[in-house]
Amino acid sequence: MRAPDWLTAQPVAHRGLHDFARGIIENMPAAAEAAAHANFAIECDIQLTADGEAMVHHDDALGRLAEGSGALLGKTAAELKAVRFKNTDERMMTLGDLCTLVAGRVPLVIEVKSHFDGDRRLVARMAEVLASYQGPVVGMSFDPDQVLALREKMPALPRGIVAERKYTAEDWPEATPAQRRGMEDLRHGFRTEPHFVAYWVNELPAAAPWIARNIFGCPLLSWTVRTADQRARAARYADQIIFEGFIPGT
Repeated sequence: MRAPDWLTAQPVAHRGLHDFARGIIENMPAAAEAAAHANFAIECDIQLTADGEAMVHHDDALGRLAEGSGALLGKTAAELKAVRFKNTDERMMTLGDLCTLVAGRVPLVIEVKSHFDGDRRLVARMAEVLASYQGPVVGMSFDPDQVLALREKMPALPRGIVAERKYTAEDWPEATPAQRRGMEDLRHGFRTEPHFVAYWVNELPAAAPWIARNIFGCPLLSWTVRTADQRARAARYADQIIFEGFIPGT
């Protein structure tokens, strides 16, 4: 299997086409709708709930973007579907809600968030939801174990690894030292067999994504592209951008 051509054919809107100034917050329904309307692929994050549902949200706790407080993992899907994004009337979606909203109009790039505890229920739920979804979609994660879960539970789904050069205890407190070492330099690649790599644009060029791209033929996405300098760097070293804060082509 190879990564789908659409993955590099058009820019990918980071957490949807959000715009805080217009009251459109990342990962909320309006951000997904705006991206679909503009014909951009949608990158989104999913988090696990206490009852095994997949919620579309980046943070693992409420408070920064949405009303309330507490970890998503400690709340049920019903509780979270009642949560409103701050200063809006919009509420948190499940992955199923997002699929219904997008309905295959544009591709989905789904990032599986992880607590680095070996829990694969989120990928299992993702597999259940996507079993009846007909639109273009890929999955990815920073956690090699979750990428391996994607490989095992959805072998026909193109999968990727999200990566950067170094993983510190400060930035990755939930991962053990051994897990952080195992994430460096894509050294898990022969085990997880990713079809593409999404790499931090500020750390390009780098040896590991260069090898993945030029030796093993894995398309290289760059995240998260916001500035003119980052756009130039991505154009030189990557195949496509995951962007926010501007509209590509304008």
